Amino acid sequence: MAESKSHLHHFRVWRGDDEKGDLVDYPVEVNEGEVVLDIIHRLQATEANDLAVRWNCKAGKCGSCSAEINGRPRLMCMTRMNTFAEDEVVTVTPLRTFPVIRDLVTDVSFNYTKAREIPSFQPPEGVEPGEYRMQQVDVERSQEFRKCIECYLCQNTCHVVRDHEENKEAFAGPRYLMRMAELDMHPLDAHGNRAVDAQEEHGLGMCNITKCCTEVCPEHIKITDNALIPMKERAVDRKYDPLVWLGSKIFKRSGA
Repeated sequence: MAESKSHLHHFRVWRGDDEKGDLVDYPVEVNEGEVVLDIIHRLQATEANDLAVRWNCKAGKCGSCSAEINGRPRLMCMTRMNTFAEDEVVTVTPLRTFPVIRDLVTDVSFNYTKAREIPSFQPPEGVEPGEYRMQQVDVERSQEFRKCIECYLCQNTCHVVRDHEENKEAFAGPRYLMRMAELDMHPLDAHGNRAVDAQEEHGLGMCNITKCCTEVCPEHIKITDNALIPMKERAVDRKYDPLVWLGSKIFKRSGA
């Protein structure tokens, strides 16, 4: 039986808190088939017992182990070590957009605040739970967005907030604009005109569709093409198209 291959790899990990910190170099043993999170765990067990890191499932489904690996926002549990050359330095740093708590752990409460600002699904009046009926095509239309694991990589990489801290108050970020798009597509949602709300209250107009959020999504959700761009189009139609405006008045239905 052949022995599994192992080698020493040069890791550079950010250590510190919200006041100060620096990159620390570690030579770490890497075994065949391992991912970056395995190496972080080995560091905790050997050279850096107090290294702080979030993780839970180690299967790419909980979104907890988000970090920046060689400058790219990624899940540590889904980044395989065989994608790096043996002589390549692997640098692991916390998500840049959010305040550091300690080491690789960041304060992502910004996202919870934005989640609470999105009104939940509102069923039509007179329709009870269990009586909802939808066409399969309507189910499939927004099913893609339900795959989100809330790793916040899209929120982290979006330059609207990544490079402009002052935008955080007015901008919900791609994850929660996608949530609004999902509800706006729901044929039974009676909330009203979510596309216009997204533009006027949650910063949809600040998104300039560079697709950076789509590029880092571990679930391969086409956030920009399938959620944000169509919602921008609906917002413009509902707010500025005179025929749509007239129809909404005739049928007394906002956003018809």
